[in-house]
Amino acid sequence: MPKVTFIEHDGTVHTVDAEVDSSVMETALRNDVSSIVAECGGGCTCATCLVHVDEAWFEKVGPASPEEEEMLDAAFELKPTSRLSCQIRVTEALDGLVVRTPAYQGR
Repeated sequence: MPKVTFIEHDGTVHTVDAEVDSSVMETALRNDVSSIVAECGGGCTCATCLVHVDEAWFEKVGPASPEEEEMLDAAFELKPTSRLSCQIRVTEALDGLVVRTPAYQGR
């Protein structure tokens, strides 16, 4: 089972097991990562599951879709490695993925 590490804005670290084919957002919610809000439940319509993918992993998670890019344009604390965690699917290749959460999730 792949592991994902969430580093919250306050420095709290969660390294958790992730189910293959689930989203990084679903993984966060199942493991009580409090800074992932996910108001839309993964529908790519709210940008409240924003994460900053560690640079070493950014290419491996793949590119954002046009719909995701549109939502990212409205997000707070945007960085070049920002993604919506609901749009990143967990695969075995992402074992060890590291993401950071912003201080504010635009709610």
